[in-house]
Amino acid sequence: METLDRTVVTGATGFVGRALAARLAGSYTALRFGAEGWRERLAGTELRGATVFHLAARVHRAGDRDDAAYERDNVAKTVALAEAAARAGARRVVFLSSVKVNGEQSGARPFRADDVPAPLDAYARSKWAAECELARIAREAGLAVVTVRAPLVFGAGAAGNLRALLRLADTPWPLPFAALHNRRSFVHVDDLARLLVACALAPMAPGATFFAAHREPFSTAELVALLREALGRPRRLYQFPAPALEAMGVLLGERDAARRLTRSLEVDALETEGALGWKAEVPIESAAREIGTAYRAGSGA
Repeated sequence: METLDRTVVTGATGFVGRALAARLAGSYTALRFGAEGWRERLAGTELRGATVFHLAARVHRAGDRDDAAYERDNVAKTVALAEAAARAGARRVVFLSSVKVNGEQSGARPFRADDVPAPLDAYARSKWAAECELARIAREAGLAVVTVRAPLVFGAGAAGNLRALLRLADTPWPLPFAALHNRRSFVHVDDLARLLVACALAPMAPGATFFAAHREPFSTAELVALLREALGRPRRLYQFPAPALEAMGVLLGERDAARRLTRSLEVDALETEGALGWKAEVPIESAAREIGTAYRAGSGA
């Protein structure tokens, strides 16, 4: 198991934070960043020579358009942390961002890290703004910063859009997804934790942005079928045109949710693999089985 001399982790009790903490074998200082008094806790944290993993964030929630709250939690707090790290002489900051910085859907090819950002919602805009501020502080203060953009993260206990899809899959009804052969990237939480540590250790990583993703994306049809199998339900998928599904989403006030089901959001992590010697190992079949089994156990069904 990898170790670093001194580490500070924000968001250590979150989904990704717990996986990273397990990989660090308890050898870290947890900096609580999401509650009142965070400035005092930041001031009282020893950052000299430390590697700082900044995972804490106001996460994306459907329908949440509170730009001011995202600015406060995802930008202002990141700036305060980076400036404190620079003043103290921290070794490195590893920042967890999102592929939503690149946009909501990929086109003819997967996104690459050097593509022009196109964040569309408050969450994505705040993550891009935080990346820009980190780059500024790195230039002005000489702080070593590495950015990781993550797609949908799989693992037992995953929440958000993935949990909503689990609830949908855990029904006896036939679902109209058999015709959806889109391509969406993912990464298992343990693979993401390994990448964060690799970014902390690699001498050439500072100043770079890395995508975290398994080489093989999934389609909505494939994922729902795998989830239903893990939940002990028959697949029961039938053909229904993607444009019709999107039209239904608009009528129901769920346009964005429908597009996440029908459209592609694929990223290219080959540069990450080549630069860091990292490769996502957990395939979609194993990841879906894990989250489905954990969901079934938690639901009591």
